[in-house]
Amino acid sequence: MDIPDESHTGASQALSRLSTPLLALDSDWRVTYLNDPARELLGVGIDERLPSALPTAVGETILDHAETAIRNDRTESFSVATDPRYEATAHPDADGVTVLFREPTPAATEDVIAELDLKERAINEAPVGITIADAESGDQPLLYVNEAFEELTGYDFDEVQGHNCRFLQGEHSDADAVAAMRDAIDAEEPVSVELLNYRKDGTEFWNRVDIAPIRDETGTVTHFVGFQTDISERKRAEEAAHHRATELEHLLERIEGLLGDVTSEVVEAPTREAIETAVCTQVTQVEPYNFAWIGERDVRTDAVEVRTVAGECDPDPDHPIVTEALETGELQVDTLGIEGCAAVAALPISYHDTEYGVLAVCATKADAFDEREQVVLRSLARAIGSAINARETRRILIADSVVEAEFSFRGSDLFFVDIADRAEADISYLQSTNREDGSVVSFFSVRGAGPDDVLDIVDDRDDVLDARPVAEQDDETVFEFVLPSGTLVSTMSDYGGKTQTITATPDESRVLAEFPQDADVRGLIERLKESYSGTELLAYRHHERPAKTKQDFIESLTDTLTERQLTSLQKAYVSGFFDWPRPVTGEELAESMNISRSTFHEHLRAAERKLCAEFFGDGSQ
Repeated sequence: MDIPDESHTGASQALSRLSTPLLALDSDWRVTYLNDPARELLGVGIDERLPSALPTAVGETILDHAETAIRNDRTESFSVATDPRYEATAHPDADGVTVLFREPTPAATEDVIAELDLKERAINEAPVGITIADAESGDQPLLYVNEAFEELTGYDFDEVQGHNCRFLQGEHSDADAVAAMRDAIDAEEPVSVELLNYRKDGTEFWNRVDIAPIRDETGTVTHFVGFQTDISERKRAEEAAHHRATELEHLLERIEGLLGDVTSEVVEAPTREAIETAVCTQVTQVEPYNFAWIGERDVRTDAVEVRTVAGECDPDPDHPIVTEALETGELQVDTLGIEGCAAVAALPISYHDTEYGVLAVCATKADAFDEREQVVLRSLARAIGSAINARETRRILIADSVVEAEFSFRGSDLFFVDIADRAEADISYLQSTNREDGSVVSFFSVRGAGPDDVLDIVDDRDDVLDARPVAEQDDETVFEFVLPSGTLVSTMSDYGGKTQTITATPDESRVLAEFPQDADVRGLIERLKESYSGTELLAYRHHERPAKTKQDFIESLTDTLTERQLTSLQKAYVSGFFDWPRPVTGEELAESMNISRSTFHEHLRAAERKLCAEFFGDGSQ
């Protein structure tokens, strides 16, 4: 502000009569005005220049804060260590700075001043937006905002001073939250809301607003203090979680609906043809699907032949995505520009590595096969493949006319070939049991090699998970081999085959298996040649199987036995436990199964009881 010179007698006298010191400096720090209290306090005169006119700590303090006030273009408050002590305020203006001194009140001790300075710095530097509004004015205008508020909203203090904070609200701000704030302010009560607000540049952000009334010593509300916290990141995470939950709910509904309906039909279907018909029929009854067909690749021509159709459109087995689905083993999607069919998906049907064909599904909406729906369709394809495999495997057990295939293996890719070659032993396959985890327990008789030699050979092989001798007699040892899924016996089963015999000598190794008439034996041969070097098909013949076979009896009995009962019976038999004298004890067999002797005998007796019931035709167990 401009200080009147000495010619303005009235104004000068008025300022001189001020009881508190007043000092004015120009931009060169030259004294342009001071009243009598200032002259007495500081001992300087007009036109004298700081700091040379006042080369003391007081002069340095005044000059330092005057420079800060001009540099920041805002009022600067500070203390002056004079006697008596003064509080001072430096007010910058166009001509320089005016310094007004005032004596501290008796309560304003150094500790109190330090506490106030601390609180002021805490508010200014707080990481959340802070506002103070005048409660005694009708529209609660803002009196103060801190730097965090300016950074959060993009508004400077000069732009918001004197305005109600509602300028942060916009088109999508929640009216209920706004009303809750208004009601709390009218009732002079604290309130907390989460509100969509808008920055100066128009961008949205989620704001947690906490408002509290400030009362004076009489209990009258004089101000409202507000705290603004940016919770946009949390809100985005909540929305993403809600979106994922909605997608999951939709996915579960589709799986329980489409997949559940198809599965119930498939379980009851007696043949593969019935399975495929049930699948296509059920799929076309679920919107937005309107057409479905299943085809199978002819191994002779490699063309896809349509097996089952449901719906009113025409199947297109030559469509590129049909071939791509079979070649890649992955679901393929394409949009179509034909009437009644906006999109089509092709799903390969398989079980492990056995191919059973392709399912094509058409939809009336171009976006029908989104990521969520693809998850459902993949689950559907797995269910179909599993069901067909179960029916094909079962069919080999009851078929009167079967295909018998005999293979020879000359490479060491198979563990029994490796044992026969390296140990110069004769190997014979006895039996196998499937475990719930997908592994296979197979029993082999090894003649002409010691147990330690056999264990050393298979110790570092990936196709044998575990091995142990279960019985020894003369120069013959019965071994239990735990094999991973995907090995030879389980591969035969995947293609609907039942392994009958495996023999291996140092000179040759042969495997004989039976398959249903229409089993994909060609596909099996290709897979065996890819997996095991030196594979050769020796024989491929059709023959009629007796109406009742030993295998039928075994399978019927196996269905009634638990895994432990079957394992106990197998181990007891192949180890010679039923011979006399016994070459192995029940305690040794129990130890090989990691169970107690009493538990082993309990499983064995239960298996014997079921065996007798099956043999004598007694349905009781």
